[in-house]
Amino acid sequence: MKCIINDQIALLRPPEGPLALYIAAFSKGASEQGYALSSLRKRIRVAAGFSRWLSDKSIRLRSVSSGHSAQYLRYRARRLRICEGDATALREFLEFLRHQAVIPTEKIHRRLSAVERYAQGFERYLREERQLAKATIVNYMPFIRDFLDDCCGKGPVRLSRLRAGDVVRFVQRQVPRLHLKRAKLLTTSLRCFLQYARYRGDICLDLVAAVPVVANWSMLSIPRAIAPDQVRRLLVHIKRHTVVGRRDYAVLLLLAWLGLRSGEVAPPHLAFANASRRLDGKALTS
Repeated sequence: MKCIINDQIALLRPPEGPLALYIAAFSKGASEQGYALSSLRKRIRVAAGFSRWLSDKSIRLRSVSSGHSAQYLRYRARRLRICEGDATALREFLEFLRHQAVIPTEKIHRRLSAVERYAQGFERYLREERQLAKATIVNYMPFIRDFLDDCCGKGPVRLSRLRAGDVVRFVQRQVPRLHLKRAKLLTTSLRCFLQYARYRGDICLDLVAAVPVVANWSMLSIPRAIAPDQVRRLLVHIKRHTVVGRRDYAVLLLLAWLGLRSGEVAPPHLAFANASRRLDGKALTS
């Protein structure tokens, strides 16, 4: 029996286990953040599989930890082809559950990598100096961690080596996998991070300008405007000695001069016809 989550994601069966009740809310939150449908599908399937695994292992809700997520990913790898992003999807699901106080917050005692220490410094900067909203910070940080991993890996953070080409290539690799809204969020967070790195003195170049602009292709085929010469040629061909011609001429002048939309210019048909009879053709040409 199929199950539809938030009218978007179809599962072969309804979610089971201790976390089943929270999967729809997790899906809705990810959708509002601008994740593409393919990314949403991956997150929901990983979350549903994890909840079912917890049930099979008789693990109680308040006992769920990051250790269990690592065990589940190993279990999943033995049975399914692990996809890029599965670990990230499961980590985000656990962060969502902790934020909702569904599972306990963990005190993690581990040695942080150089990348993670730098990312945490940027996060403090956003929170304490920029005073950004928590939701904004949560949206920014995954992109910045990915960027630091991409340019530094497991080694030390040496941003002085960064060049414009590194920034452009990172964006070009990431954007095709993202929804337009989230792609723009990526570039905004990256510009903010590069400003922070320059503020710290870790980079000397102004790389903010190197971050590509994400184009909105939704209405690319529609021209922004027509040339003034084209407007004049159109007006010349209108027969202003007729009632309809004077009406059309007046409408086109309003559209061309004031930038109004057709719905803002055209009143009800009869009222417009009566008004057009009173138009002074000479006034329109002055």
